[in-house]
Amino acid sequence: MAQLSFFKSIKQRDPAAKSSLQILLFYPGVHALISYRVANFLYRHRLKVIAEIVSAVSRRKTGVEIHPAAVIGKRLFIDHGAGVVIGETAQIGDNCTIYQGVTLGGTGKDRGKRHPTLLNNVVVGAGAKVLGNITIGNNVKIGANAIVLTDVPDNCTVVGIGRIIRKNN
Repeated sequence: MAQLSFFKSIKQRDPAAKSSLQILLFYPGVHALISYRVANFLYRHRLKVIAEIVSAVSRRKTGVEIHPAAVIGKRLFIDHGAGVVIGETAQIGDNCTIYQGVTLGGTGKDRGKRHPTLLNNVVVGAGAKVLGNITIGNNVKIGANAIVLTDVPDNCTVVGIGRIIRKNN
């Protein structure tokens, strides 16, 4: 049942998606997520080296790098995939969409939790960089090539260097 919901959510967000079979066969973001789920399971069961191997093979095949320790909710859609990086302590809520070239990374200044947290229904545009131990609120849209270094409240649109251009209350 969860798989049907996953494919249905992709079809709703991607007008090019024609069928579940097409999505399963040809979407590298889906392949990366399947590998991530395996790697995350292994990582949580203290098989960290095997998890890293699964992750490395997936990165080579898909162009998407997801650390096995990242926490990812339901129905994440990575569209076009190439160049996406999701760091070790990143957390992603449900129903988020990430486009190509996005980095959910650290700034190099922190220890411990050093990657962003995306709450639910977040859209991160192509090439955007979301960096550091920050929280991106529910229903936020981050524009293409934006750089976000500070928390963003719910229901906002962010462009450029962290500039909030619209708040929907």
